[in-house]
Amino acid sequence: PFMRSLMESPFPAPGKTIKVKTFLPGAGNEVIELRRPMDSRLEHVDFECLFKCLSVRQIIRIFASLLLERRVIFVADKLSTLSSCSHAVVALLYPFSWQHTFIPVLPSSMIDIVCCPTPFLVGLLSSSLPKLKELPVEEALMVNLGSDRFIRQMDDEDTLLPRKLQAALEQALERKNELINQDSDSDSDDECNTLNGLVSEVFIRFFVETIGHYSLFLTQNEKGERVFQREAFRKSVASKSIRRFLEVFMESQMFAGFIQDRELRKCRAKGLFEQRVEQYLEELPDTEQSGVNKFLRGLGNKMKFLHKKN
Repeated sequence: PFMRSLMESPFPAPGKTIKVKTFLPGAGNEVIELRRPMDSRLEHVDFECLFKCLSVRQIIRIFASLLLERRVIFVADKLSTLSSCSHAVVALLYPFSWQHTFIPVLPSSMIDIVCCPTPFLVGLLSSSLPKLKELPVEEALMVNLGSDRFIRQMDDEDTLLPRKLQAALEQALERKNELINQDSDSDSDDECNTLNGLVSEVFIRFFVETIGHYSLFLTQNEKGERVFQREAFRKSVASKSIRRFLEVFMESQMFAGFIQDRELRKCRAKGLFEQRVEQYLEELPDTEQSGVNKFLRGLGNKMKFLHKKN
């Protein structure tokens, strides 16, 4: 009866609620309310679980490793922890998409996959840890979600991101509870949505600061096709540390897929990231918009940006 009632209910629009009647033996009829989040991008994302399992510093290190398409293995006692944390770190990559192997919960019978030389993000139950340690795993970041520590690491995770932006990311995330308390009310669901929105905005800001000028380097060729000017894009950045980061990041499949999507689109994308980029470029002086020189600013002094509503 519950499944029938669910299947017969109309799929709710973003932010809307549906009521589903169900019958529980011994409890009688019950009405369950299901609400769809406003932002479907974060519909199945639980940042709260991620921050309960890991410190801000560890999360940023994992984020950096995924950005550069490394191999990452999560280890936890519970299936739900593996699933929640895996989906949460992938959501941090927006507006980019993880292009490689992604198995939030890897069955122990398939553990040999971690010996694969290509990038991956997989989750393993703690019971598989002894076997994992015996395998000839190539360079990978192994994360114990139960103890907030790295089982194995490359030892350069703190140097992958531009130094000032990494410090700003850390500062913004350390202040997340303070910012949430300023806006939250007694409704715990709204508070959860606020956490998701806040964390998402912090990482979107990181990408706005590093690649927010990409649209200025999409030009049309003689055939009318949109073409991305790669070198001009990278060299336009004044910050040496961001240029070094872009040299590596621009070689990733994530970046290639993002640019290819923009080149093939007939009309300009209007997602949340593009909205933030538009706002950012409007803040710049006209003289800087054309040359895109010296326009990258630190994230740390822009906390007020996070208070803006979508």
